[in-house]
Amino acid sequence: MAAVLVGLGGCGASKEDDIRQWMVEERNQTRPKVAPIPAPKQFKPEAYVNAAAIEPFSNLKLTQALKRDSAQVASNGALVAPELARRKEPMEAFPLDTMMLVGSIIRAGQPVALIKVDNLLYQVKLGNYLGQNYGKVTKISETEVTLREIVQDAVGEWIERVATLQLQEKSK
Repeated sequence: MAAVLVGLGGCGASKEDDIRQWMVEERNQTRPKVAPIPAPKQFKPEAYVNAAAIEPFSNLKLTQALKRDSAQVASNGALVAPELARRKEPMEAFPLDTMMLVGSIIRAGQPVALIKVDNLLYQVKLGNYLGQNYGKVTKISETEVTLREIVQDAVGEWIERVATLQLQEKSK
């Protein structure tokens, strides 16, 4: 039995040697194909031509930007400041889309709009305020009420816009 094991061990070693020899030959014959690296481009420095201008990171530039922003905020605040200082009127508690113009009358030579909100009828004169966007009544006609509203735009600035309430005919 020992002779059989020695014989089998010898066969295994010679096959392993053959494989090792083949691997060495293959390794020696195989050459990787590497493309040469292109030469680096020559760096050419450019002269800074804006040396006389304000440096982008200087305190002066920051100060100018802050002054410009504060002036813009002050002008925007001036538009809404009077509205914040006055006392609110009852019709400013309701959103404009819940109001319905149902008619108009002339009282003492002045037009008066009849506006219905939550099944209550209100009389509105020129100069009254409606809605939640500081809407001041600027015109009353037989078929519509025109308002000047103050709202914030997409960037947060206060702007004026015109809104109207159209006469609503009751559907049967």
